[in-house]
Amino acid sequence: MFPYFLKRILNLIPVFLGITIISFAIIHLAPGKPSYLQGMDPRISAEAREQLVKLYNLDKPICVQYLNWLKRLVKLDFGNSFTDGRRVSTRIKERLPITLLINILAMGVIIAFALPIGIISALKPGGLFDKWTTFFVFIGFSLPGFWLALLLMLFLGIKLNWLPISGIRSFNYAQLSFWGRGLDLAKHLILPISVAAFGGLAGFSRYVRGNMVNVLAQDYIRAAYAQGISKKTIICKYAFKNALLPLITILGLSIPGLIGGSVIFESIFAIPGMGRLFYNSTMARDYPVIMGILVIGAALTLLGNLLADLCYAWADPRIRYN
Repeated sequence: MFPYFLKRILNLIPVFLGITIISFAIIHLAPGKPSYLQGMDPRISAEAREQLVKLYNLDKPICVQYLNWLKRLVKLDFGNSFTDGRRVSTRIKERLPITLLINILAMGVIIAFALPIGIISALKPGGLFDKWTTFFVFIGFSLPGFWLALLLMLFLGIKLNWLPISGIRSFNYAQLSFWGRGLDLAKHLILPISVAAFGGLAGFSRYVRGNMVNVLAQDYIRAAYAQGISKKTIICKYAFKNALLPLITILGLSIPGLIGGSVIFESIFAIPGMGRLFYNSTMARDYPVIMGILVIGAALTLLGNLLADLCYAWADPRIRYN
């Protein structure tokens, strides 16, 4: 198995380079330049704009710009931001923890609720519980995330005044005790986590149900019942584990969404995370920051696929990599 995964890791290198080339080309083809956006002040002369172009090395061919960026990337240097001159890695380090925290908690909520919902629905397909969950799943698929966020902000934040509707800290956060700070942070995270988990919960529970229904209809499950094995053992040990393969693929592909899926709810709830940083950098044509975030997203995508392959062998002993 080790030679297979070593080969997979080596194959990731050209894929990663291809992603960076396409991303670099696309963001430079987008209309608008950093020098133009920062030089919109009528007091800035054309000579000053030219100086900005030379400062950012935007006067060089795009292939030369990419090679210069790639040389810095080898040293894990994403360069400096066009907007404030700070290092891109520093800006990302400031925003990454809160984004990962929200999305990991949202993923935990999705798994904690979707697995039992899908399994119970699969045990009695067409039953009352299955019909009700199917109804709510369709609602989850049909509701746009931004609209749900606005509804929750209006009802729970403004009407009832139960939860804060923006930011991750209150104004008096520094004066609170240790437990008070934890409670304040939890209140600020409830709405973003709920919005981030709502759509995923609907889809993931349907995947669990569909896979479990297919597995429970297999002959070896009937044979296990005929041998007198307990229902709990059959469901948990045999059926659920064999239904995990498609779910592992979905979870692997969900890893890059830890960053990419944060743009909407971080913008709505004014959360200083990676999604909001990516949006603001795109609007400002801050190429180094955009490329830094895209590189992290690409690395997470490739890592998710590799971890999915590792989990395949654990979930199904029949899978062997030679």
